Amino acid sequence: MSYPHLLMTLPPNITTFPYKGDAVILAYFFPGGPYTTCLAPGDRKNRSKPTRGRKKVFEAYMSREDVSAGLKRKTLIQGPLRINPKKYHEAFIPSPDSTRDIFIDGVVARNRALNGDIVVVTLLPKDQWKVIKPDGCDNETTETAQGSDPPGSSPGACVLRDPGKGDVNSPDVVIEAQFDDEDVEGNISARHGFDLGLAPLLCLELNVSLSCAPVGISLWLLQVVYILEKKHSRAATGFIRLLTDRNSELFKKCAMFSPVDHRVPRAYVALADCPPDFITRPEDYSNTLFICRIVDWREDSNFALGQLAQSLGQAGEIEPETEGILTEYGVDFSDFQPDVLECLPQSLPWVIPPEEFAKRRDLRQECIFTIDPSTARDLDDALSCKPLPDGNFEVGVHIADVSYFVKEDTALDEIASKRATSVYLVQKVIPMLPKLLCEQLCSLNPMTDRLTFSVIWKLTPQGKILDEWFGRTVICSCAKLSYDHAQSMIENPEKAFVAEEIPAISPRHSVDEVRQAVLNLHQIAKQLREQRFMDGALRLDQLKLSFTLDKESGMPQGCYIYQYRDSNKLVEEFMLLANMAVAHQMHRSFPSKALLRRHPPPQSKMLKDLMDFCSQMGLEIDCSSAKALHESLNKTFGADKYAEARKEVLTNMFSRPMQMAVYFCAGTLEDETLFRHYALNVPLYTHFTSPIRRYPDIMVHRLLSASLGGRERGWATQQAEVQELSADLFFAVFVKECGPLESEAMVMGVLNEAFDVLVLRFGVQKRIYCNALPLVGFQFQKLGKKPQLTLMWEPESLEQDAVQQVITVFTLVEVVLRSDNVPLKYSAVLKRPGGEE
Repeated sequence: MSYPHLLMTLPPNITTFPYKGDAVILAYFFPGGPYTTCLAPGDRKNRSKPTRGRKKVFEAYMSREDVSAGLKRKTLIQGPLRINPKKYHEAFIPSPDSTRDIFIDGVVARNRALNGDIVVVTLLPKDQWKVIKPDGCDNETTETAQGSDPPGSSPGACVLRDPGKGDVNSPDVVIEAQFDDEDVEGNISARHGFDLGLAPLLCLELNVSLSCAPVGISLWLLQVVYILEKKHSRAATGFIRLLTDRNSELFKKCAMFSPVDHRVPRAYVALADCPPDFITRPEDYSNTLFICRIVDWREDSNFALGQLAQSLGQAGEIEPETEGILTEYGVDFSDFQPDVLECLPQSLPWVIPPEEFAKRRDLRQECIFTIDPSTARDLDDALSCKPLPDGNFEVGVHIADVSYFVKEDTALDEIASKRATSVYLVQKVIPMLPKLLCEQLCSLNPMTDRLTFSVIWKLTPQGKILDEWFGRTVICSCAKLSYDHAQSMIENPEKAFVAEEIPAISPRHSVDEVRQAVLNLHQIAKQLREQRFMDGALRLDQLKLSFTLDKESGMPQGCYIYQYRDSNKLVEEFMLLANMAVAHQMHRSFPSKALLRRHPPPQSKMLKDLMDFCSQMGLEIDCSSAKALHESLNKTFGADKYAEARKEVLTNMFSRPMQMAVYFCAGTLEDETLFRHYALNVPLYTHFTSPIRRYPDIMVHRLLSASLGGRERGWATQQAEVQELSADLFFAVFVKECGPLESEAMVMGVLNEAFDVLVLRFGVQKRIYCNALPLVGFQFQKLGKKPQLTLMWEPESLEQDAVQQVITVFTLVEVVLRSDNVPLKYSAVLKRPGGEE
């Protein structure tokens, strides 16, 4: 739903002004007001503290009935709450049409909701609106550089306009932000950065009356009034401390739990739940991680009530930290219960029942093989490619038939739907299904008969589909290839591989037969990929860090940036083709029941702001379509060795406006244009190819079976993943064990007192603060829309002058990654130009 009519009816004394992330900050402008300032951090923090004598910190929640009525009348807005991890007083929910973010200011306004919760918000009463005064300003505020253009929608810091200039209906305050703080949310690493932009006045639909108020600008403040669904696990890792007031009654009963994640509140925990000697020897536990579950948060307290669940161990150690991450994000890593295991075949070794062969197409004689990472154990997809006499090819994608083992309405089905996905950590996998299924009975292990669901095409050498078949099959994989094996075949097409260079091959097939099949698949995949991008697909690849681990200790020995090669692309193209084919088959059979996956377009205002910023930097980026954006980002940015680095910086920037891809049931959306997948630029898409590790794929298998004559079924949702946090943990340990680490870095964003860099050797991003450097001073300015920091380094001797260094986006610098004294924290230290750190 869009609201263009609201802007058309906007009274002259009501306006919005830009804030972070296309956030809706609503303002009532009083003409003649001389005040031009912005909200200071202290103002935000003070709002979260009760005033003297005040009994309540938070407002009571509305009743469920009033919430339902308000949502129907559109006097209330609902959405998932996103709290800025770097500035926990800032929170956002998406607008109803998902094109903008609505800003929620302060802990009190969040009203005890936690990150990820589905909340309902309303406009605060008029007497609680904030009138901006001229006595404070955000610490990222600066005057516009003399002679520069008004920065209206440019990246940078908070900028004050001259109230005597501009349109009389414009607000006196403009708040902006560098494309920096982000929340990782999305399919192609969608990052909702906090940039700027005027947003539709959604809240004009809220029933408020405007009347006289103090001279100045009054902010319409939004507040959470109800939590529809507590998505946050209410679990957190952190540390326990004694209360500071030793004379209070509370000191004798409670300790204070301080979470590592500042988006979670501090909580009182019972001393009875703490270690017995904690009171007498609290220093012994200063570095011990605990898990605490938030059990209550009353209206009259700044602090929640918590219950200590367990002690994890020493902060900074891999296993305690990993367990903490899994618990915080609600990942079930417990052992499977007996009632679940009873759903598995009990007589082992299991063999395919004879009656199944009569129901399936027998492909055991075909040359079918898997291509996976060398460490993979859950092999859920296989490929085949057979030349036909007419010069075309019969190509098959064969997917493990997990739905054969995971029957509906069983304990196994229930636990799989709750786990929703396998979670891949650096050192291990938290499986969605018991090991007997994911590593044995369902895994397409070589030279073993396995049940599969197949999509088989007749394709021309150019990848044009001439015929298509779906059905249940039986296969016997002839080889387990790694990406390295397949890549070697692609890079050495004429090489005669000997047995020692590749894994064991089934006696039914030769090494040369497998090699030729890989080469044929590679040639077809290149055509499919080229056509896909010609048709308008977009790919935003971001650097992925991989690790080598010590076999005994499990500690990281080294790390490297993962290389995405032709063998990866080969597999990807045929998985995409199968997913699209199954999506169309389901939608044809069940137009209102098909489980599909859509990817909404990026937030248009954020995209436009980025285009303007790039234009100021001398880079013309076309964002008119996914295809145009892909082509722009894949141009060579210079001919030097840093061209790829500049491309990585831009790719990161343009990932931030991207929205998350979501599963949906076709019948829930009337407009089929909303079914589209923006990044792939296709009308229909789904997930079919990974049923061992993704529950939605099992549901798709059931629907596909129903479309071929089986019984119709429903669908389920997906759970969040924590792989990125696992990689962050291992890299922090790697820096501690192997650092300091030196690397070149490229500046990604510039703030008025800090700047962000992409560390080129490792692909990680870090922020460098000016106040942590040995500087005699620094100056921030904006040249048009281009932010710039000038650093003045202290002279190394009395005879020398201060050294000047200019920092802008794409500037190359030298950094040293050094472990901090705090567990799992490391800093990027900027080296002095031409010298040491």
